[in-house]
Amino acid sequence: MLTCLQTETAENPDACVIWLHGLGADGHDFAPIVPELKLPPGAAVRFVFPHAPAIPVTINGGMAMPAWYDILAMDIDRKVDESQLRHSAAAVAGLVEQQIAAGIDSRRIVLAGFSQGGAVAYEAALSFDKPLGGLIAMSTYFATADSIRFSEANRELPVQVLHGMQDAVVSEQLGLRACRQLEQSGYLPEYHRYPMAHAVCAEEIADISRFLCRCLALK
Repeated sequence: MLTCLQTETAENPDACVIWLHGLGADGHDFAPIVPELKLPPGAAVRFVFPHAPAIPVTINGGMAMPAWYDILAMDIDRKVDESQLRHSAAAVAGLVEQQIAAGIDSRRIVLAGFSQGGAVAYEAALSFDKPLGGLIAMSTYFATADSIRFSEANRELPVQVLHGMQDAVVSEQLGLRACRQLEQSGYLPEYHRYPMAHAVCAEEIADISRFLCRCLALK
């Protein structure tokens, strides 16, 4: 089971956001974003920030670092270890099941991920066997688009895709490609682009906040 950092916006949360960090980071990376989302005062949301395990990463010379899966090459097609990615997605599904067991309706659980974490979030959310509240994909790519087994329970899942126009780490082409792949599979993703690199900006945080309020009916 993944270890996690957890924070709640109010007592007795009735919604949850599970947020996955990128390569080389940890769960603390996105924790400061919670107050910046400026969710409605009455919103009781649990934020869960899992920590990826340290594994050898090929593009890092085989050195171990926090990673959801190994990246074998940094070309535009992003050769990754899909078995490791699916293992991480299964671990995230386990976190979702924990929240359901704690009393949160699956339809009030949103998965979010940045870069590597976004690739895992795509796989975890779109293959999960119970309906979820939404999926947020930040500066990332749909690594398993050609092999994922889509869950009928999440065929109408709201998906938000966000990307920087100057991203030199994960090209915006990959974010746009993910949208096309989703559309070809029957999804209706909303796409936002920003004048930024492989990062997060204030405008993006505001867009994420609006998406969460809509998906979780926060007032």
